[in-house]
Amino acid sequence: MRLTKKIAIITGGASGMGLATVHRFLEEGASVVIADFNETKGLEAADQAARAGFKEQVLFKKTDVASEQHIEALIDLTLSHFGSLDIIFNNAGVGGAIGPLTETTTADWDYTFDVLAKGVFLGIKHAARTFKSQAKGGCIINTASIAGLSGDAGPLVYSAAKAAVISMTKAAAVELGPDKIRVNAICPGFINTPLADGGDPEATAKAFGKSQPWPEQGTGTHIAGAALFLASDDAEFVTGEHIVVDGGLTAAGPELSKRFPKSSARNGRYSGITKGSTGADAELRRL
Repeated sequence: MRLTKKIAIITGGASGMGLATVHRFLEEGASVVIADFNETKGLEAADQAARAGFKEQVLFKKTDVASEQHIEALIDLTLSHFGSLDIIFNNAGVGGAIGPLTETTTADWDYTFDVLAKGVFLGIKHAARTFKSQAKGGCIINTASIAGLSGDAGPLVYSAAKAAVISMTKAAAVELGPDKIRVNAICPGFINTPLADGGDPEATAKAFGKSQPWPEQGTGTHIAGAALFLASDDAEFVTGEHIVVDGGLTAAGPELSKRFPKSSARNGRYSGITKGSTGADAELRRL
């Protein structure tokens, strides 16, 4: 198994891409701390893993990734329970601010950047401190997005935050490279998860499958496979990279507003923020 005896933290690990990665990492021999804001889903995920035979390898910690105190507590728990840390996957995310930029409030902007950008920064910062103290290197993986690569693959604030993640990944890789700490990002395309399906996974699967060159929908297992590669020794010489996992979507050009006109900011019907699978309700304003 490729991650035998490795200790990993996965934020946003209670559902979607994070949960798929929890399962894959456990199957590959790692011990995993699931961190998620949604306590109900997080406890369910940990219980599911325990019943599948991974009881000694899994732990859940409710975490607000935008809180430095929470991130510090998460890493402290990991070290006290498992004794060390080898991998952190800064994956937690929300849809965040949606709607026309002229209607986006600073509060919507702040919430989106707090989770998507500051949350990644805090994960990098405190994992790096731990890795340096252990003096054996380490692996940091960040979830970015194809939205950070173009101007029409996601809402404006979300896209800006994900571009920041890509830039942080490169800068951190340069700074931490001498300590043998690898930092990489994954840029998912249209992945059918609870964060993206709007409560209708079947319709989302059909829409996503038609929106890209590859004929099948993207799933959390596709992201888990990329994360496994980046976490494994096979990626020993890979750092500062962003790996696109999107079924050829960016090669074709996302043109999100044309593919999904009802959810585009250009329709001008709603403004506000969505909070994905955190368990918190969306806050939308009809325009």
